[in-house]
Amino acid sequence: MSNLEEVEKSAHEVIASLNQLKQEIKKVIVGQEEVIDQLLITFLAGGHALLEGVPGLAKTLMIRSLAEAIDLHFRRIQFTPDLMPSDIIGTEILEEDHTTGKRIFKFNKGPLFANIILADEINRTSPKTQSALLEAMQEFAVTYAGTTYPLDRPFFILATQNPIEQSGTFPLPEAQLDRFLLYIKVDYPTLEEERSILENTTGKKKRTNQKCNCGKQDFGGTTLGARSSHQSGVD
Repeated sequence: MSNLEEVEKSAHEVIASLNQLKQEIKKVIVGQEEVIDQLLITFLAGGHALLEGVPGLAKTLMIRSLAEAIDLHFRRIQFTPDLMPSDIIGTEILEEDHTTGKRIFKFNKGPLFANIILADEINRTSPKTQSALLEAMQEFAVTYAGTTYPLDRPFFILATQNPIEQSGTFPLPEAQLDRFLLYIKVDYPTLEEERSILENTTGKKKRTNQKCNCGKQDFGGTTLGARSSHQSGVD
């Protein structure tokens, strides 16, 4: 089998897995077809996304459903003005070895060490804390006290910002915006979609998604090898 045939076979398998994953997400999320497509594109490309939308449009539920469907570790970070870089990266704590009696510093990993991160209202925190994400988003690693700690792959940051409130916010600098692959705008659902949401959230039957056959290993290898597969197919 030639390289081109292998790439074509792999592409068909990825498309089938993505369709199955999308169906699982749609069991929980009503509407937002374009937003879900853009999220999957960003995730498959191994990038990060910036969402803008008013509160209450299921941004958190959407990304949590994506993580649960692929069985990935999901963490949500609420960004506030008093949030420090060590609150998201981690910090060193002093521990005592009961055998030798010596005291050593041990790095305690922060919530950034997960597969899918929801950075909620990222523009509410200070630029110092915003810049703490730069290395993680670009190098997929975190450096603390001269030691570099690699992050688990796949690693996907979904950041949100509220467009209706500007007071007390810190606009993202260009260096930070450059780290996001897509800027996704989340709009209000239609009237029919709102009726479906009302039925799903107030009825006796609650819609839940299940883990699809496409697991962490499948999409982990896909996001890591997408560019190399494309290059080998062109060659």
